Amino acid sequence: MPTEEELFDAVDALLAGEPAMPPPAERARLREAAGITQARLAQALQTTTQSVKNWEVGRSEPRPPRRQAYQRLLDGWAAQYATPVKNERPVPEAFAGPAASEAPEAPTGLTHAATAPVQPPAAVPPSPPEVPSSTKPPSSRRAGAKKAVAKPELARAAADPRFENGPLAVLDVENGQVVAYCVGGLVLEVPAKTVPALVDWTLTEAKLGQARLHRSGFDADPMLVLTPAALERYGLPTALTPEERSAGRLKDGHKVIRQVERAGLELTKRGFGAWTRIFYRPEDGKRRCVQLCIPAWGALPTSEWDDKKDPQLPTMSAADLARFLGTYAERVITPRGFTATTGLALMTALRPPTRAEKDETTGAFKPAYNADALTAVYDVVECEVPDEHPILKGKWPRHHQRTPDQMLMEEPFSWCRELTDDECLKPYLVGIDVNMAFAAAANSLVVGLNGPTHLTNPAFDKALPGSWLVDLSHVDLSRARVGGRTVDGDRLPSPFTPSGERPTGPAWYATPSVAYAVQLGFDVAPIEAYVRTETGRYLDPWYDRLRDAYLATMADLGVVPGMDDEAFLEAMARVKDGDPALKLLLKAIKATAKGGIGKLRQRNSRGEVPFYEPWPALERETWRPDIRAAVLSTVRVIMHRKMMKTAAAADVYPVAIGTDCIVYPSDGPSPLDFLPYTPDGKPVTGTFRLGVSPGMVKWEGTQTVLWAEQKIEELGGLFNIARNIKDGRPADDGE
Repeated sequence: MPTEEELFDAVDALLAGEPAMPPPAERARLREAAGITQARLAQALQTTTQSVKNWEVGRSEPRPPRRQAYQRLLDGWAAQYATPVKNERPVPEAFAGPAASEAPEAPTGLTHAATAPVQPPAAVPPSPPEVPSSTKPPSSRRAGAKKAVAKPELARAAADPRFENGPLAVLDVENGQVVAYCVGGLVLEVPAKTVPALVDWTLTEAKLGQARLHRSGFDADPMLVLTPAALERYGLPTALTPEERSAGRLKDGHKVIRQVERAGLELTKRGFGAWTRIFYRPEDGKRRCVQLCIPAWGALPTSEWDDKKDPQLPTMSAADLARFLGTYAERVITPRGFTATTGLALMTALRPPTRAEKDETTGAFKPAYNADALTAVYDVVECEVPDEHPILKGKWPRHHQRTPDQMLMEEPFSWCRELTDDECLKPYLVGIDVNMAFAAAANSLVVGLNGPTHLTNPAFDKALPGSWLVDLSHVDLSRARVGGRTVDGDRLPSPFTPSGERPTGPAWYATPSVAYAVQLGFDVAPIEAYVRTETGRYLDPWYDRLRDAYLATMADLGVVPGMDDEAFLEAMARVKDGDPALKLLLKAIKATAKGGIGKLRQRNSRGEVPFYEPWPALERETWRPDIRAAVLSTVRVIMHRKMMKTAAAADVYPVAIGTDCIVYPSDGPSPLDFLPYTPDGKPVTGTFRLGVSPGMVKWEGTQTVLWAEQKIEELGGLFNIARNIKDGRPADDGE
């Protein structure tokens, strides 16, 4: 038992406590009064500049032994520069926005950049636009820029004490110390000296990760982004050898991989590559995994995450990269790889296949299937699979090109026609682009959840998603009538083929295509079909999540729903001069939507396995080419329906389509010059409408008719106006 004296000594120690640190504002005042910079103070205390910034705004407190040294320094400065402490706390430069007189009208984005005032441009240029030169500001080293406002559910996720430091961190080296830049400007010192120690620190101390998006799902693994300096510190190369790049990972005998194995950690089958998962075997059902993202090895390709013409990520600071990827994680999901992979992961995160169900007899929990989810791998259908699928082995010669009656060819529009004499007299060609076309088509789309049922000579039922072999060559839209008006269907593409050519015989179609033929008033007589009898709106929460992320980012760029058309065009014209990081975020969100749909029919395009041999994607419940086909069919149907309504209302017809871009001849350079409006100035119902919401359209670009005629003469049928309308050069759509 302790003596009374020992207990009194212990109590006296508690009463005495540690000397109270001055409030954060006073710490900054004393340092500035002494004429010492944050960097110099950090050097003296052998810490990072960002740590000093955190101490001076109250974001964190110094720990021993630096705390005692910092306290001694502050006490000395206080004796020299004694001044009453003001109640208000000044905002340090790292967290300060522009002065009130300099504040931009547009909302603040992910980074702060000092730029000269910009006059709002006109809604559209008076002449065909030129390719703008980059005005990329220098990368900021400030970690305290304003964080995007989170929605209530994101705020709840951020409040989870397990993940109080955010979903991810970017690791860099500063003043010889490895530091982790987190979302919101927080910077943590990383004590780990090896990759296994880094994994342990992340799982036990870093408090990184993201709460599940569905109560039956899983929390997102913490993610670490390694800069080149961090790679060197942990014994990893800053670039892969040509052989390693081809394999997509380090050689198996690398010293870091041996460290990982000796520590009892494991890697996935993909090995140690640009996107790496390092994990311990689960204990008591608890997942213990850390994801590494290595941009220097190609983890964030320019086609998805960056600007091809003016790459931002190679020179982006660790703090800005943390804000960029962290905001994406908060609005969409913690990245799981490339944007297509992340888009697919978002589907299962929002619609997990199983849930825990209590057994009434035993009281134990067992897995049960969730409603409206994809829960199993079902038999495939020959017409729905790509050419290299094992089910087609021996069916046709090796290089046989399947025909529409052998293969479901539901793809986006790629169509262009010759201009009529009247259209050639118009000075301009104006392109409009459908916002988030793939995601918008997924909204409220009924898809099949179970395996296929084969039917012979069935009656068509639009309530049954699937594939139908039917002859639509009799569908003649040359003199179609819409709302009592005749439409020249010969100047419109056929909605039933990607090329826009009229079908010539029986072909396989997804349910939305056949349903559209019925809606147009034509009889259909399917020869056979593969349908799914269990249905649901599987993609609805996926669409909602991406829509909200897209609209929030557009709002940060100054474009919001409800704007009138002229204000919308002016706001969109200002976006090109907006925050570069926000524009990258917008691109990543759109790539996630488009790539996620493409992943539903992931092909063996990289030659993972020999032709006609199964590849890993076929083992996923989400390998569903029929759902992808339904989405792409819906994209074409929606666009064609609006083209019909626009033609009926204003007698204007498209001359080219490239995926989600439609080009119209126009008397003026603006969409306002050809889109139809009612006498009171409102868009005609059912036509293309300008606006920011998914499914609405924005201005894509303007070129002259003379430019198009010259290009068509040079390239002939190889030239699609819609793919070149933005800046005169071919666009890269991807899938």
